[in-house]
Amino acid sequence: MSKGSCAVVLVVDENSNPFEVGCATEIFGISRRELLGFEPYRMTVVTPRPGVRMRDGLFTISAQGRLADIESADMVIVPNRPEVELPSRPAVLRAIRRAHERGARLVGLCTGAFTLAEAGVLDGRRATVHWQLASEFRRRFPSVRLEPDVLFVDDGDVLTSAGSAAALDLGLHIVRRDFGAEVANHVARRLVFAAVRDGGQRQFVEQPLPPATVDSLAPVLEWASSNLHRKLTVDELARRAGLTPGTFHRRFRREVGSTPVEWLTAQRVELACRLIEQGASGVESVAHHAGLGTGANLRNLFRRHLGVSPTEYRKRFAQPRTSVQG
Repeated sequence: MSKGSCAVVLVVDENSNPFEVGCATEIFGISRRELLGFEPYRMTVVTPRPGVRMRDGLFTISAQGRLADIESADMVIVPNRPEVELPSRPAVLRAIRRAHERGARLVGLCTGAFTLAEAGVLDGRRATVHWQLASEFRRRFPSVRLEPDVLFVDDGDVLTSAGSAAALDLGLHIVRRDFGAEVANHVARRLVFAAVRDGGQRQFVEQPLPPATVDSLAPVLEWASSNLHRKLTVDELARRAGLTPGTFHRRFRREVGSTPVEWLTAQRVELACRLIEQGASGVESVAHHAGLGTGANLRNLFRRHLGVSPTEYRKRFAQPRTSVQG
């Protein structure tokens, strides 16, 4: 996407969860013009009727937007609500179907996947939902290819996320897809949130997070982030942390929520994105400086993590003087 504004409509309906509404507002609704020099997104909040009550009656929200605004949106974030057994408002479902038919991008955060499935736009497609609701979702929508263990699913023009903070992961993924790594990093820094957690990561860590201690892995992560061009191994990182490889791996899963190799790969892909955006030429050179080995490996990882080749990424996000071939 070029550096023009993407028109976003956030639909808030009865009993919507404030957290996901807040995540969408933070990522797509806050002005970035002063920071970036342009406005990536123009967001309109829509309620089907005045005075929509939020989850558990915590508060009531009224928005100036109307359902008709969906007709001109490039991206529609559909309602999510904990009471998934209650049917969605028919007018909302009709508006979602019309948006899908004309090619708008649809986003379901957490239980928003139920809304998309009710609208019939997920039949035969990949999606995810909060792990606690996976069984109920499968029972009601057997034609959807549910992936219950991942943070989010990007199925092209329909995207879904798991519960809670995964809404931020999907939101930042969309920003990266639309405007590149640098813009996504700006947004992530404002949120004080990791810029990249690959969608394939697990929804939840297998054990409760330990209390904060002075022997955090943060120094090792910071060192690794500054040495991504090197051939880093889990054994080397474990030695720097003063741990055995097995203990380091378990600590890493608890503190970071992924394996060391998954984390290193995500960091290297992010670095490769920045190098391409800043003018690096040649996939072999980019792969070398990002610690990804060969151009073939870089291409494979771009396809897996970003859904595009290095050449396609360059065309969308790099400075005009670059000449990456891939």
